[in-house]
Amino acid sequence: MKTLVFVYGTLKRGGSNHSWIEKQQFVAEARTAPKYRMYDLGGYPGMVRDDNGLSIEGEVWRVDEAGLAHLDVLEDTDGGEYERVKMELAGEWTAQWTAQCVEGYIYLRSVEGRPEVGVCW
Repeated sequence: MKTLVFVYGTLKRGGSNHSWIEKQQFVAEARTAPKYRMYDLGGYPGMVRDDNGLSIEGEVWRVDEAGLAHLDVLEDTDGGEYERVKMELAGEWTAQWTAQCVEGYIYLRSVEGRPEVGVCW
């Protein structure tokens, strides 16, 4: 089974960690609903939930189970750095993607003192 995954920052095409996802299937460019904020964590971004947030720019990929496990390692989900959750997306594909359940990675640690980077990394 394949999962739709919203990626941002270094995982996007051209990003420094894109090799972790490049063998999966690119679906489309996308953006979140305006319910997130992105911070500079020192070489990579972290996105946190914020109901008064922004629409973060990224990409949707169709990822197989092995690829998803690989991404979970990169995002250190077992170590508590990120959590994979259902994402809220915006734009023309919102209803279609919501029906298919798009997942993405939310940063779990404190962003206090970290600079906010806007909508695009």
